[in-house]
Amino acid sequence: MNKLKCLMVVFGIVAVAGSETVTAETGIDLEFTADFFSKYIWRGQNLDDDPVFQPGISISHKNVTASVWGNFEFTNINGNRGDFTELDYSLDYSGAVPGIEGLGYSIGLIYYDFPGTVVKDTTEAYLGFSCDLPLNPSLTIYHDIDEAEGSYLSLAFSHSIEKIAELGADTPIGMELGASLGWGSGSYNKYYWGTDQSKLNDLTFSASFPFDVAGWTVVPSLNYVTLLSDDIRATDAYGTDSDYFYAGIGFVKKF
Repeated sequence: MNKLKCLMVVFGIVAVAGSETVTAETGIDLEFTADFFSKYIWRGQNLDDDPVFQPGISISHKNVTASVWGNFEFTNINGNRGDFTELDYSLDYSGAVPGIEGLGYSIGLIYYDFPGTVVKDTTEAYLGFSCDLPLNPSLTIYHDIDEAEGSYLSLAFSHSIEKIAELGADTPIGMELGASLGWGSGSYNKYYWGTDQSKLNDLTFSASFPFDVAGWTVVPSLNYVTLLSDDIRATDAYGTDSDYFYAGIGFVKKF
């Protein structure tokens, strides 16, 4: 049984256990995601120029969330096809900053595993803040405490519209707009891009259109990513292109 089948079995077992009765009694929240994208772009890095499947599971209790996320290859990349090339394990604690209304924080760890590849596993710690203001600004700094020993900072904004259209008689379609700006430290960029200068790395725009069907949320999306640094654009670490358009569709189930 390959890793995809194993993960699907885990999904099924947890889904059965994750009935509304069980989650209500235990105070545990479960969320399943299953995303399909035409490319895998991460922090401006084109990790796969072909379609991928990215499932995830998260379990939350009060302020703590544990999650597992994977990237599954449909096409042959670095000798991997029909298997996972990345599995991320994360633990997060989120809450409100005491004494400051509307300011939230998150702190956590992410362990990156790259099975079947030559990429070394690594770990990041992160600290983020979010504000209950127009455009929902957030700022998160990730610091690699293992291989890269560098930092990546993300400034993000988002805006949601509850209804822009209707599917059928009673299924509203919303719209969620997002933008993020990424900066990498010299050691981070040296590890990932081969240039040892701190730079504004990438700019991302996204638009998604969620709607609910049969207890699931369906999320089609359009995304654009561009690299901002000429030095990073000049590298060929992740291909010769520096601007990417890609599309996706995701499925979300919450208990």
